[in-house]
Amino acid sequence: MLKAHLDTKVSNETLRSGRLPEIMRSLMEALDPEAAYFGPCEGGRACTIVFDMQDSSALPAITEPLFQDLGAKIEIQPVMTREDLEKGLAALQ
Repeated sequence: MLKAHLDTKVSNETLRSGRLPEIMRSLMEALDPEAAYFGPCEGGRACTIVFDMQDSSALPAITEPLFQDLGAKIEIQPVMTREDLEKGLAALQ
C-alpha cells in the first residue's frame, strides 16, 4: 500500500501546467491498483493506493515520479488480502 502526501505548491504548479492528470493516469496504469483513493489529508492533497508489488526493485519507478513531479512524501507499507492472511496463518500450524 502506498500513501503519498503531495506538496501543495509543487502539485499546484503541476495542476496548472495540465500535467497532474497525466502523472496520475501513468501511475494508475503502471500499478494497476486493487483500490485507489484520493482526497485531502493533513491540509493537502493525498492518495492511498493498494497494489500488488511483485518485486521491491519496482520502488524507484513507482516513487520517483511522485517525488520529482509532485514533491510527495511517501510511505510504502506491506499489506495482505484476507486470503493472504489465511495462507500465512495456516503456515504457522
